[in-house]
Amino acid sequence: MGQARLPAPRGLGCCVLVLLLLLGGSGSPGTPPPPRGPRPQEPGPEPEGGPWGRGRYEAVRSHLGTVGALSRQYWRYVACRLWQEGCQEEEKREGREAAPIPSWSFPLVGQDYLEILSAWYCSFGRCCETGDCRIINNITGLEADLSGQLHGQHLAKEVVVQAVRGFLQSPRPRKALVLSFHGWSGTGKNFVARMVASHLYRDGLKSDCVRVFVSLLHFPHHNYVNSYKAQLHRQISETLQRCRQALFIFDEAEKLHSSLLDAIRPFMAPQDSEDQQRSIFLFLSNLGGNTINEVALDFWRAGRAREEIPLELLEQRLRLELQEAAENSYAHSHLLRENLIDFVVPFLPLEYHHVKLCARDAFLARGIPYTEATLNEVAQMMVFVPKEEKLFSAQGCKSVPQRINYFLP
Repeated sequence: MGQARLPAPRGLGCCVLVLLLLLGGSGSPGTPPPPRGPRPQEPGPEPEGGPWGRGRYEAVRSHLGTVGALSRQYWRYVACRLWQEGCQEEEKREGREAAPIPSWSFPLVGQDYLEILSAWYCSFGRCCETGDCRIINNITGLEADLSGQLHGQHLAKEVVVQAVRGFLQSPRPRKALVLSFHGWSGTGKNFVARMVASHLYRDGLKSDCVRVFVSLLHFPHHNYVNSYKAQLHRQISETLQRCRQALFIFDEAEKLHSSLLDAIRPFMAPQDSEDQQRSIFLFLSNLGGNTINEVALDFWRAGRAREEIPLELLEQRLRLELQEAAENSYAHSHLLRENLIDFVVPFLPLEYHHVKLCARDAFLARGIPYTEATLNEVAQMMVFVPKEEKLFSAQGCKSVPQRINYFLP
């Protein structure tokens, strides 16, 4: 299935419509105007010196018709350049219809004007860099929002931003970008996945270039795994055909049946083709959360800040744990053994002050006033572990938005 053609932005459509109407064009772009019928009998001849003498009228009419035909050629050119669909057929048709427009032609106006017209369109659509208006790839915005809204996850923010930026800047990546998120529930894995989608695609998770799979929701019964496998392979293939850049999110990856890897693996493996398609796979899992928490607790007991925890230490321990989990049918771990996962991204447990920041964001999002005492009340509603230190929120920030309902007027 070819890439879907997107409608032109409203501003551009209005401008082109007005232009065609003013210039005497009619119908859709690329279609010749219908033959004109005989003009109704006009009143007696106007004086030759009047503002619209007959000869002058016919000359202006002919000139405007020429400009209208040329404007339709520009529209076909812009549509071909932006959506890159039907360009070869358009060129063949133009070759067959090589009737020159009197007094006006592309060589006369020049190719530079076409480039200017295309750039003018993209000032509305903002899609020139990607070639697809559905794809925005706003890495600067992603980095800024993760810095301001993702609390207590310096490692995750750094790895995700650098990995995505490097992947998108690579002219010809040999394989898909595969990131594996690990940590306790409520630490921000789904939040980061949503942020990635919203900053790479205009419609975020609703984009037809993004697919989200939840293991227990989409693949609940092991008896139907063969049907799931065929369905998953088809859905990934169709998404890649629609979009030159696609994002696939697998939530609850630790519950993903091992047989489904046969449907996913070919799309993540290195490719030798010159295909310009790009794909990003995000796997979200609670597995490894205890290992991450132990490292964070050891640093706290040693009087060291959590920001000092190195990525290498956590990634090494996580890979060892995940590979051992493969013996217990954890399908995702087989991707590690095959070196298909590029980065294992750890999400640290959240502390008391992180929960307060999440509460502040929740109040702001709903436009509810708050005080420092209110934020403390929300944080104190949460359960903290271990039993002795009560350092980490057992639920992270997952239930914070529901907690502020107690403070509604």
